[in-house]
Amino acid sequence: MAFIMRFCERLLEALFLSVFFAFSAEAAGIDILESRLSMTDRGCELSAEFGLPFNARLEEAISKGVVLHFVLDFELERARWYWWNEEIVRKSRTYRISYHALTREYRLSTGALYQRFDSLADVLARIARVRDWRVAGQGELVAGETYQAGIWMRLDLSSMPKTFQVDALSNRDWDLSSGWHRWKFVVPETRSDAAPPPAAETPAGDAAAQTSPESAP
Repeated sequence: MAFIMRFCERLLEALFLSVFFAFSAEAAGIDILESRLSMTDRGCELSAEFGLPFNARLEEAISKGVVLHFVLDFELERARWYWWNEEIVRKSRTYRISYHALTREYRLSTGALYQRFDSLADVLARIARVRDWRVAGQGELVAGETYQAGIWMRLDLSSMPKTFQVDALSNRDWDLSSGWHRWKFVVPETRSDAAPPPAAETPAGDAAAQTSPESAP
């Protein structure tokens, strides 16, 4: 009996995820306002900006103790004419939002780091701006090569309680996803933050030759 119950739970979860991702592919709940890659002395870094909508259902859920997880996916591929694209980089960053009723503050956690905010709108504004996220090291990309980059921001409904997952299937307020946004990136020959070359020094002989006649003895 226990085996059947576990099987039914797994089947329900798989069904939910398939429906969720089908809807997410067409979702327009999160806008991608900016996306760019740059090469620095640290490697390849991503900067992006999203339009994260604020709605009452999110605030109601989090005030009841539900933890929200927003996930940012990044991938970098290189095209191959004879086979599928070669995957160079695939990374994810998870933003965990919780509410503490005792202190009446919102907490945003990213890995081992966390920040405190007075409102959910402030938290979403912080998540919406991604700056200098190192997605690849110096030796992982080839100068002059063309790659295809992609980003996807979404609310991870699979991490929420089952009751909210069922409600999300019929309520578009929970369908927060940008869908995949892709663009081509050509690795520059020099880093975007590289310092300009030092000015050439004028040889002493040339400096003497440039002395004005009035200054000559």
